[in-house]
Amino acid sequence: MVIGGGLAGCATAYYLAREGVGVTLTERSDLNMQASGANAGGFHAQIPHLTFMEEGDAWARNFAPVVEMLLAGIRLWGTLEKELDSDLEYYIGGGILIADQEVQMRDIARRMEIEHSVGLEIHALTRNELRSLAPYVSENMVGGCFCPAEGKANPLLATRAFARRAVEKGAVILRNTEVTGLESNGQGFTVRTSAGDIEAARVVNCAGAEAGRIARMLNMDVAIQGFPIQVSVTAPAEPFIKHLVYAAGHRLTLKQAANGTLLIGGGWPAKISNITGQPVAGLDSLLGNLRLAKYVVPAVGEAQLMRSWAAIVNGTADWKPIIGEAPKHKGFFFNLFPWTGFTAGPISALVTSELVLGRKPSIDITRYSALSGVM
Repeated sequence: MVIGGGLAGCATAYYLAREGVGVTLTERSDLNMQASGANAGGFHAQIPHLTFMEEGDAWARNFAPVVEMLLAGIRLWGTLEKELDSDLEYYIGGGILIADQEVQMRDIARRMEIEHSVGLEIHALTRNELRSLAPYVSENMVGGCFCPAEGKANPLLATRAFARRAVEKGAVILRNTEVTGLESNGQGFTVRTSAGDIEAARVVNCAGAEAGRIARMLNMDVAIQGFPIQVSVTAPAEPFIKHLVYAAGHRLTLKQAANGTLLIGGGWPAKISNITGQPVAGLDSLLGNLRLAKYVVPAVGEAQLMRSWAAIVNGTADWKPIIGEAPKHKGFFFNLFPWTGFTAGPISALVTSELVLGRKPSIDITRYSALSGVM
């Protein structure tokens, strides 16, 4: 049984069903309604620069091996349109981290040294090189770095493609079905849901920000939290941005989708509604995010804002994935990839399915997974 109908859950269900395993997936609302469908769809391979600046070199070195898994994830994305027989709007154009102060270039160089140590291809950019590569960038920018591996796909298409193919392979998907209890019964697990009890030999926790609640049903603690953030989108514009854009000293991600819309994010905090308890976009974050995007890429100011939305994303302090079988509960597996779960969703699902099947995983996750932190 798979708990959670986001990208991680639907991909895990697909990879298991592809191998002939009987799979039931439960989702308490509808598929792709949380972070998997609300993110901006970027493939991230660089060490997150603002977190690097906040936490320091030691944190970055601890996180750095995860870059290898992110790269494996991006390579897997390159096979999925054929695998799933679906247009996912997959595109690799590279990612640019942009500096607006010379001091930031020294920080970028220090971070790049760590990234080179784990095999990430990344190149420093002078002011002129930046302008040549990305002429849409403001003349106030002083340089940056370029990572060729980064790119994007459409998060509204990917999860549903995995779900559709999983069902074709025999998986059962239960929407609007909430897991209310979980018990180990000696032979496996009894999963209590709003639609009745389900007996399962194995369970995979792909519940994202809700994963801690699910784990506590078996008296386990997982150091994962939910964070409300928001993203904005403009009306379609003529294509002019082919890269994934970041700002070294600010919270910004910017990309242009296949239909010409500009997706503007960067982890700006959203609010929690006092009425519904759900995340909602906040005006302060909206204005700050748009102002910053225009500062880095002036032409953004000419685009028409269409909407902003918010979602809860899951995160941990070390940013490391939690993948594998629970130490104290044989048959219970975690598939959690904080912060960069869209990039790593398919590869973490593939590895998790291999572990569930008792196979050697495609990549050695012992250097990546923070499973030992599950208590």
